[in-house]
Amino acid sequence: MSDKKTLLVVGAGGFIGGFIAAEGLRRGYDVYAAVRATTSRRYLTDKRLHFVELDYDDPEAMETILEGARPVSGRWDYIIYNLGATKCANFRDFNHINYEYLRDFVETIHEIDCLPERFLFMSSLSALGPGDEKNYTPLDSDTVPEPNTRYGLSKIKAETFLGTCTWLNWIIFRPTGVYGPHEKDYLMMIKSIDSHFDFGVGLRRQMLTFIYVEDLVCAMFDAIASPNTVHKKYIISEPRAYSQKEFRAIVAKALGGRMVVPLRLPMWTVYLASVIAEKWGVLTLKPSTLNRDKFKIMRQRNWTCSVADAERDFGFTCRFPLEEGVRLTVEAYLEEKNKKK
Repeated sequence: MSDKKTLLVVGAGGFIGGFIAAEGLRRGYDVYAAVRATTSRRYLTDKRLHFVELDYDDPEAMETILEGARPVSGRWDYIIYNLGATKCANFRDFNHINYEYLRDFVETIHEIDCLPERFLFMSSLSALGPGDEKNYTPLDSDTVPEPNTRYGLSKIKAETFLGTCTWLNWIIFRPTGVYGPHEKDYLMMIKSIDSHFDFGVGLRRQMLTFIYVEDLVCAMFDAIASPNTVHKKYIISEPRAYSQKEFRAIVAKALGGRMVVPLRLPMWTVYLASVIAEKWGVLTLKPSTLNRDKFKIMRQRNWTCSVADAERDFGFTCRFPLEEGVRLTVEAYLEEKNKKK
């Protein structure tokens, strides 16, 4: 029997999931990657990975698969639950995917007596809502959640469910905007700046926070290994905020000193565009990056947050400040762009 710690990554096929799996292997874990049968495995090519194909819409079939896939010890030592939807053609799917899938999965591992030492759930800073947009007080562990998006509501609902599972050693992460190679939403902003335009929303000051994907993933492993994290919730972010102007300058520098024209769009124009894009997404059955939920997120002025709890409980630190993380992200973007020429 192997003495390696076992890790199951649920939602391993996504942007963050590939990095979790790779970091687990690097740290010597025996890594299982839970994916749908139709999930792309583009970033899951390491032959040491064990794949577990799950149908989250069929709890009975999921129970059978998990029963057959679990390690010889009878359970995974750690489970990182990274499955979720950030955009949906139908807003009701947020509840189905972000809450009901989690509930069914957790109830299944309880039913088959397969509870891990630690269960880390990836929530979102959006679960807290807009916070103080007058004095820009940082969001922290004392902030009362008041989500104003369907996405945020589905995440807080999932968090509330976990809170009832006293028999599960859960940890909840609420990361701010996650960026890095392969991520798509921030890539759109980089492409826009590469084309010499930067589109901002609203005229009032907006403070943005970021977390580079590798810093987020390292924090996950530090948290599940710590004795101080059970039944706690952590905001994960670089511990400083940036203005849109600072972000634009950092990306332009990474692109070789691009000349960029900043364009400020009135809120009403962005809202109108979001409604149209959302309707088109419903008609085509393809979720649009721009929709009314996303509009509320873009409208939020204060993303400033405190990571003091994470620093105290498991030594959280950022190795990649925004300038370095953007440089690496832009390098990957330019490499991919040059391949297509």
